[in-house]
Amino acid sequence: MKPEPIASDAKQFIASDAQKLAPEQAVFPELHRKTLVTDTPTAIVYCEGNFAKIDGKTANGLVRHSQAYRVLSVIDSTYGGCDSGKVLDNIANQVPIFDDLDAAVANEATIPDTFIYGMAPASGRMSLEDREVVVDAITLGMNIVSGLHEFLSDDKELAGFAKIHDVTIRDIRKPRPNPDLRLLDGSIGDVQAIRIAVFGTDCAIGKRTTATILTGALNAHGIKTVLVGTGQTCLMQGTKYGVAMDSVPPQFCCGELERAVVAASEGEHPDVIVIEGQGALSHPAFCTSAFILRGSQPHAVILQHAPKRKRRCDFPSMTMPDPCDEITLIEAFANTEVIGMTINHEGMNDVEISKAITDYNCKLYLPVTDALNRPPKNLVNMVLSAFPRLQPVRATTIE
Repeated sequence: MKPEPIASDAKQFIASDAQKLAPEQAVFPELHRKTLVTDTPTAIVYCEGNFAKIDGKTANGLVRHSQAYRVLSVIDSTYGGCDSGKVLDNIANQVPIFDDLDAAVANEATIPDTFIYGMAPASGRMSLEDREVVVDAITLGMNIVSGLHEFLSDDKELAGFAKIHDVTIRDIRKPRPNPDLRLLDGSIGDVQAIRIAVFGTDCAIGKRTTATILTGALNAHGIKTVLVGTGQTCLMQGTKYGVAMDSVPPQFCCGELERAVVAASEGEHPDVIVIEGQGALSHPAFCTSAFILRGSQPHAVILQHAPKRKRRCDFPSMTMPDPCDEITLIEAFANTEVIGMTINHEGMNDVEISKAITDYNCKLYLPVTDALNRPPKNLVNMVLSAFPRLQPVRATTIE
């Protein structure tokens, strides 16, 4: 069988042996294509009709940063012929976008190792058209990676095709067997590292991106930091520690996240552990934020907000909350403190970003920045202001 290069779901809290980022990537990994490494599996990311959109967040994240896969190209006929970095962040990354699978494969000297389903539809299921593309990828001999709630490895037809063509299907969200799940046992209290969760006022608002940049920036500053992922995209990117929270039975969510945080602490002995947030604590449709606060018991929270977003993603009847209200809710729900806010600049120009940063800084009496469009040292300063005892182990200049 074609080997699956990523660790099995039985070790979900250690999702892969993540490679170290190059120094410049560690400072600002989202704007650099991963350095070519021959033993890193290659991948085509499928995101038809959704690249650079909210439901394309998995593809967006993998194009910006991936330790587990070397992304060769993206499939989305909307942007066929374009550079994915230019489309996403207006910075070229030499990862092209193709109209279809045939064109993407024809661009390579050999068949890529992996086909990644790069969309996260609200339904959690793929369309019949997408299914046909997955079948084609299997037929070509590509391993399949999916973050859907619909487990492709449980699909008898797809599993049969995979067996015939000697490839694997990896469902990122597939939890460990119920007998292996654990309740919270209080071991989080033994973790010495400062724990910082990155939360948001909505889903698909950039929490993972900010958490990744924050982790890289702190490491570049000499403060040993580990990221714990809580969603499928973070695990696909190669985060070493984490669990897909929304696929775990609610009774075990807090315990499974506690397991991941403790594993990160014992495995890396970091100064800081950054925890990726999910959804929003105020969101009526999701409960994952509550589990994250309970399971990781963060000392601090950084809140991500999109000033131009008026309605919640995929829920047009729901208005966006005011950041002040979200902060009040977070601090009332858990024994933690919101230490700063980050801006998602969707629909904003640079002048509007600067104004929003100034306005929220005055309104909230908190440091505010844009993780993607402002220097990463702003994030470091945000953390150091809250935790002045943190000292770098080496001097590193962060622009």
